[in-house]
Formats: sequence, C-alpha cells, structure tokens
Amino acid sequence: MKFTRINSRPGAFSLIEALIATAIVGIFFTALYAGIAQGFGLIGNAREDLRANQILLDKMEEMRLYSWDQINSYGTSTSFIPTTFTEEYFPTGTNSVQTTTRGTPEPKAGSFRYYGTIQVTNVAFTNTTYSTNLRQVIVTVRWTNGIKQFNHQMTTYVSQYGLQKYIY
Repeated sequence: MKFTRINSRPGAFSLIEALIATAIVGIFFTALYAGIAQGFGLIGNAREDLRANQILLDKMEEMRLYSWDQINSYGTSTSFIPTTFTEEYFPTGTNSVQTTTRGTPEPKAGSFRYYGTIQVTNVAFTNTTYSTNLRQVIVTVRWTNGIKQFNHQMTTYVSQYGLQKYIY
C-alpha cells in the first residue's frame, strides 16, 4: 500500500488575517470620507470667496455711477455713498427670507451675512496737481464661517475728469 501525502492548506482565513484586512479596509474608508469632506469644505470656501468678490465688484461698479460731487460728499449728511452695508448669502440657492413672529424678515437657517465698509479718502500724492482731482475708494467685506473670520478688500481711484464726465 502506497501513501501519498496530501497538501493540507486551510480553507479559510485565520483570525489575524481577517482583523488585518478589516483594519486596512477601515483605514481606506476613513481616508476616503476625509477626502470627500475636505473637498466639500474647499468648494464651500470657494463659493464664499466668489460671493465676496461679487459683492466687492458690485460696490465698485456703483462707484463708477456717482458724480464727482457725490463722491466728494462722502461722510456728510447729504452723502449718497453708505459707509457700511450688509449682504446676505444663501448657500442652498434659495435667496429668500423668512418672516419671524414679530413680522420682521430674517435670513433662513444656513445663510449668513457679509459685512462691508466703504471708505473714500484723499489720495496721498506728492504732486498736488493730481491730489485734488483724485479720490481713493476702499471697499472691504468681512464674514465669519463657523469660527474663522475672512476679509477681502478692493481699492480703486476715482478721477474728477474720469468716466463721470461722460455720464453726467
């Protein structure tokens, strides 16, 4: 009688192999989830930055429509240019407000505000010929997303004999 040796390999994984495979899969899904969450966070920040830039551009385009006299009246009681402003941002895409029990409109949950300032100052030039004909306009927007505060600023110059002469 001849005996042959049978190769006896286990038909299943050992407990240690199963635990290691489970740990590897767990690390993979955790990294995948963190990557997706960070991607959505970056997209949200990009949207907020884009909205801030739109607000800045809107306020600068407003400046182009003011006459030289209106720009020079900045800071007085007859000023057309507001020193501060607020703009709403609705990340869900529904640009509407809800009415409270007091009857006052308030932004819906999930929205937040951009707070801005407009400053019109004299230009600090050494050449006095140009300094009386130019004003510097600085528009600043700030907002808070969670616990972090962001700021954007845009600066331009307005000339007495610039675009306003063509409009008015």
